[in-house]
Amino acid sequence: MHIPDTMRVPRFLGDGRIVFIDKPVPQPGPGQLLLAVKANALCGSERGQFYGGSSVTPGHEAAGVVVAAGSDTSTPIGALGPVFLMDFCGRCRSCLAGATNQCFAKRADYGFTHDGGYAPFELVNENVFFAADADLTGPEAILLLDIMGTGGHCLDRLRLVRPEIESLLITGAGPIGLGVLVMAKIMLGEAVPVAITDVVPYRLDLASSLGGLPIDIAHASLPDALDSLGIPRPDAAVDTSGREAARRAAIDVLAQRGVLVCVGHGESVTLDVSRDLISTERAVVGSEYFRYDEFPRNLALLRKHRAYLSRIVTHRFPVAEIQRAFEVFFAGNTGEVVVEQ
Repeated sequence: MHIPDTMRVPRFLGDGRIVFIDKPVPQPGPGQLLLAVKANALCGSERGQFYGGSSVTPGHEAAGVVVAAGSDTSTPIGALGPVFLMDFCGRCRSCLAGATNQCFAKRADYGFTHDGGYAPFELVNENVFFAADADLTGPEAILLLDIMGTGGHCLDRLRLVRPEIESLLITGAGPIGLGVLVMAKIMLGEAVPVAITDVVPYRLDLASSLGGLPIDIAHASLPDALDSLGIPRPDAAVDTSGREAARRAAIDVLAQRGVLVCVGHGESVTLDVSRDLISTERAVVGSEYFRYDEFPRNLALLRKHRAYLSRIVTHRFPVAEIQRAFEVFFAGNTGEVVVEQ
């Protein structure tokens, strides 16, 4: 592949405006890979960059093909795969334990602190690239990130506290909530009922088509809706909304020994420790992104459930239409939205 000297990249100016500027194509140094980006998924965490601007090129859910490699690398040219968001050190206590999402000496968050995947080419350290199957498309490869990675990791965290799960509640049916839903169906089994809340009919319909039990909380109380579904006291809940009201509502309906896993960043939650935790032996657990060593498991699941998982991607745009992609995404009537190069 011919690698040009310069590339056109989107510049996030703020106030919901994106323009294109020229930047040099970076050259890989020791331990680095240059990727030709194939796809990057939009994320709600980019709201601040879309409306507040960004000094770096955003895009933290990228997948691409290796087109150049620096010294001290072993990844072959032509390898296709996703980019792990966090540039972990590999040497600290967390990394040595496999908890690369909790690195004590993190060097970058690609797309936030360093240029990310909305550019035609992305420079990354080799340790964050995962070589996946060559026959995957870019939109399929990015499913290994926030959809399968974040979704599967929070279920792993949940089962550390409550191994046996017979019912699940998800608050928020955005891409992360939908990711938790599909991973729950795959990891916990089709027979486990999964209720999922939102206020956007499009996302609730999509959740239903993926096997979820939708609850429109704009028109029904959560306790009444769960009771009508036959799961008045779910064993576990996963909050992807980041809203205090959603977390509080989830805690209030949890069964004894129930677990709330907080995935969505944002607001806080107030607990009555005696009532909410001690007497009921409930737990509240945090879950941040996922571990790099979870990639192989999720790749095997992607191979097995490729068609099902791909249904989360509802909109695809060329990078030239990235402005429109963000406008459509933040309007709410989408599942996963992907920008392709």
